[in-house]
Amino acid sequence: MRILLLILTLLMACQVQAHQMKAAITQVLFNERTGNVEVMHRFYVHDAEHALGEIVGKKAYLLENPEAQLQFARYVSAHFDMGLGSAEPVQLTHVGQEVDGKFIWVYQEMPAPAAVETLWFRFDALQDFWPEQVNQINVEGLGRVRSLKFDRHSRWQKLEFGAPDN
Repeated sequence: MRILLLILTLLMACQVQAHQMKAAITQVLFNERTGNVEVMHRFYVHDAEHALGEIVGKKAYLLENPEAQLQFARYVSAHFDMGLGSAEPVQLTHVGQEVDGKFIWVYQEMPAPAAVETLWFRFDALQDFWPEQVNQINVEGLGRVRSLKFDRHSRWQKLEFGAPDN
C-alpha cells in the first residue's frame, strides 16, 4: 500500500513539475507551396491566461472568449520580431489564433523573400511575467531545421544561411 501511495505521489509531482515548465515554441516555416513565411506560436493556455489577466487587470479565460484570444495574440505579436538581413523588424500580418486543447496558437505570415542569407529574431513573450520563461524558434524550409532559444537575457539573435554546411 505504501508503494502504491508513493507511486501516486511521484506521478502527481511529475504532472505538477511538467506544468511548471515555462516555455513556448514558434515554428517559422518558409512554405515553398504557398510562397509565404508562416509563423506559428504555441503557448500553454494556462500561462497565457495568467499573463493576460495581469495585462488587463482581471481574470482572463481564453477557451470560450475570442476577444481574449485576440488580446493575447496582439501581446505575442508585440513581443516577437523577425528581420531579414538585419535586426530591423519586418511587417508580419496577423492571420489568426485558436485554442487547441491545452495550447493557444497565434498565426502570422508574410510573403517569402526571394533569397535568405541571414534571419534575425527577437522573442521575449511572457518573460516579463516569468524570468525563467524560455522561448524557442524553429526555422524550417531553408534546408535543415535551425533553432534558437531565448531567455530573459536574450536580445536579437541571428541564423545564417547560404553556406553548404548550413
